Amino acid sequence: QVQLVESGGGLAQPGESLRLSCANSGTMFSAYAMGWYRQAPGKQRELVAAISSGRDTKYADSVKGRFTISRDHVKKTTYLQMNSLKPEDTAVYYCYADLGYWGPSERSSWGQGTQVTVSS
Repeated sequence: QVQLVESGGGLAQPGESLRLSCANSGTMFSAYAMGWYRQAPGKQRELVAAISSGRDTKYADSVKGRFTISRDHVKKTTYLQMNSLKPEDTAVYYCYADLGYWGPSERSSWGQGTQVTVSS
């Protein structure tokens, strides 16, 4: 089983940075693909970034060059470094863990969500 706890959300001005953390208190963290989805009111949910168990990464076109996903297998934590934030990045960000190559799937485990607001 996987238990995910997110942190790091908050308010940022355009151009500033935030780093989200997703801590995994479950077992076999290294076997899971990890990723971040975001949901904003009136918009479809969007896969922001994912990192495979082998540390391969992929990103939504809207965040390429600005966001970086990484994982620390000692701390069992996945990070989303968000630079050059834009108002369009405002959303609730959800961390997930999945046993597929990328995920998510119906078998995914999910964090509780953390609000990111980008506004001047």
